[in-house]
Amino acid sequence: MKIGSLIAALLAAALAAAGAQAEVGEVRITKQYGMGFLPLMVMEDQKLVEKQTKLAGLGEVKGVFMTLSNPAAMNDGLLSGQIDFGTNGPPAIIIIWARTKGSGNEVKGAAGMVLTPMWLNVNRPEVKSIRDFTENDKIAVTAVKVSIPAIIMQMAALKEWGKEHYARLDPLTVSMSHPDAMAAFLSKRDITAHFTSPPFMYKELEQSGIHRIMSSDDVMGGPTTFSNLYSTSKFHDANPRTFKAVLAAFSEAIDLINKDKKAAAEIYLKVSGDKKSTVAEIQKQIEDPNLLFTTIPRNIQKYADFMYEVGSIKSKAASWKDIYFPEIHQLPGS
Repeated sequence: MKIGSLIAALLAAALAAAGAQAEVGEVRITKQYGMGFLPLMVMEDQKLVEKQTKLAGLGEVKGVFMTLSNPAAMNDGLLSGQIDFGTNGPPAIIIIWARTKGSGNEVKGAAGMVLTPMWLNVNRPEVKSIRDFTENDKIAVTAVKVSIPAIIMQMAALKEWGKEHYARLDPLTVSMSHPDAMAAFLSKRDITAHFTSPPFMYKELEQSGIHRIMSSDDVMGGPTTFSNLYSTSKFHDANPRTFKAVLAAFSEAIDLINKDKKAAAEIYLKVSGDKKSTVAEIQKQIEDPNLLFTTIPRNIQKYADFMYEVGSIKSKAASWKDIYFPEIHQLPGS
């Protein structure tokens, strides 16, 4: 009886130890360029993945962060299992959600990240609106046809010229990262317009000869989610505690930004490698009331409805919740 009790106790201890082990040894997370991805920079700098996974009883789990600005490459990395969490705008996530729906490894949003407008800046004084673009213009966006700027311009074109002409501006767009696009735009090397985000949109308007002709908020009818954290159902289902711990780390990062904007600005400069801006300049941008860091997704349904209407996706979303994992369904998204 004593031997049996000892074996049972040892077995129980082994099972308890196994339950405390990490589901994965590291979590691979991508970020992109710019202020819209500041929560990921805070997570990296403050080692919040390590903190929250340890608090969840998962032991030593390392957060591995990398920068990748191409939405297609990010989706490929997620589906191949080389990335655990990506960061992208709503259109890119909606497209990959629709393509993977029912596949057994669906891609969905994990949380919203920031509400911020994007601005369409131009360096030709005669361009006052999208009506003034000609075939000689080149508009830099992060990814043609699938990025926020690309979809916003399609929405604007539909309103301006009708549904049959929603893609009228697509041939003018070129894919470039925000830093490369800003450099080409300001030097007037081919690029005549740049649809961009903070801090690039602010920096461009500081230069003479640059003006804004459109804001994404104008088209969307108000504050809209700019970037999201997203993942695959394969990772979500196989690592439920890790998934929740990453969301906890993500929420903690957003709380830090909202509570201490100066510290957030310092982290941005440190992690981004920005050598041209000052803490005061970045802090001022973070304090812009149009820039709001929150996990709540906004205007996702409006994107999804438009993309379904014009045939960019074949699956119709009944609700924004179809596109996000259930861990955030309690939030007042739209």
